[in-house]
Amino acid sequence: EINTKYLDNLKIVFNIYENIELKIAELLSSGKIVSIFQGNSEFGPRALGNCSILATTTNTNINDYLNARLGRTEFMPFAPVMMEEEASRFLVNYGQGNRKAMRYMTMTDNVTDAFREIAPAATHIDNTARPQVVGKEDNPSLFKLLSEYKKLSGHGIIINTSFNIHEEPIVCSPDDAIIAFLRAGLDVLSMGNFIVMKENLNEY
Repeated sequence: EINTKYLDNLKIVFNIYENIELKIAELLSSGKIVSIFQGNSEFGPRALGNCSILATTTNTNINDYLNARLGRTEFMPFAPVMMEEEASRFLVNYGQGNRKAMRYMTMTDNVTDAFREIAPAATHIDNTARPQVVGKEDNPSLFKLLSEYKKLSGHGIIINTSFNIHEEPIVCSPDDAIIAFLRAGLDVLSMGNFIVMKENLNEY
């Protein structure tokens, strides 16, 4: 109801999807950059998939493109978010007492050759990455999104960066999400099971 009110008041065209995770996976697979505002505010220094901007890991230009859109610098790398069942394939030291820390994107790890090939946009210059590893019990919606994306791409790993303009807080309301989406000119806004497409915002 809140999402409907905000979007209707702004006369923004939106669509509703029963399987929102599948729709987002399809948009990511087509190269779209998807901003997500899902549920309540996240607590802590990281966006963990509920107030996030998601993108494919294979686009080597995504860092420059998104940093320019969000007013960030080249020194702000993006983090990969991946399904737990694939963590050992991509992370050299996963499971050695670091499972909990890696659920919250709080440490780096050396990455494998498979990771570097699939995720150049999330690989640091020293061949490390700061991952978020997601189990089904951690965030069922995000895990489902990754599962749907894996069916389409062959791997359950995408880029996750916080949904905010540089030096502004991470979005925590529908107002924040809409304003940041419009200011950054991102491709897609997902709020709950609502989807707003950039091409429907010509008047803005």
